Amino acid sequence: MKIRKLTILLFAALFILSLGVLVNAQPRHHRKAEPQPLMRAALVSLRAAKGQLEKATHDKGGHRVRAIGLIDKAIREVEKGIAFDDATPDRGKRHKRGHDDE
Repeated sequence: MKIRKLTILLFAALFILSLGVLVNAQPRHHRKAEPQPLMRAALVSLRAAKGQLEKATHDKGGHRVRAIGLIDKAIREVEKGIAFDDATPDRGKRHKRGHDDE
């Protein structure tokens, strides 16, 4: 009789422990990526500016070409910023606009 009660108790304990493991294995607080309308609008504007510069005449002393290169860098940085925000869990502290580099 003692062995039967001990066996039932052991299985009950294992069952409860396995439930705890399953609950903890579930992803917690999956934060949906923010739409980031301002960052996406910046990308649209940068790409439009690049398109205009590419259509401009080539008599700008190299400044047009340098501007295109800088826009390419800016596009990559904005894309990296969007990707970083999408991949970084929200820690409850969101920076105010204009102060993200502190």
